[in-house]
Amino acid sequence: MFPHERSLVKRLSDQPFALIGVNSDRDLEALRPVLVEEQITWRSFWNGPEGTSGPISTRWNVHGWPTIYVLDHEGKIRFKNVRGEAMDKAVDSLLEEMNG
Repeated sequence: MFPHERSLVKRLSDQPFALIGVNSDRDLEALRPVLVEEQITWRSFWNGPEGTSGPISTRWNVHGWPTIYVLDHEGKIRFKNVRGEAMDKAVDSLLEEMNG
């Protein structure tokens, strides 16, 4: 999904949009070079040494990876598990709604 996420971040660089990731790799030090190699330029939080059972996924009730939430400008979850073109449409519709 990284290529699509990179293109989304680039396309919406002048919009009120933020992509935030949560990474479930257990080894933070091994993860750091991967973030550089994959060109992850957006904020990405580490879920801790518990991996998929870490505090972020537990609090958000995440049971599968990747799980995608698209939130609106008020912080409400409006879409869940949209990928690719469906993610683009979800984000674009919320930007249009907010700016319209």
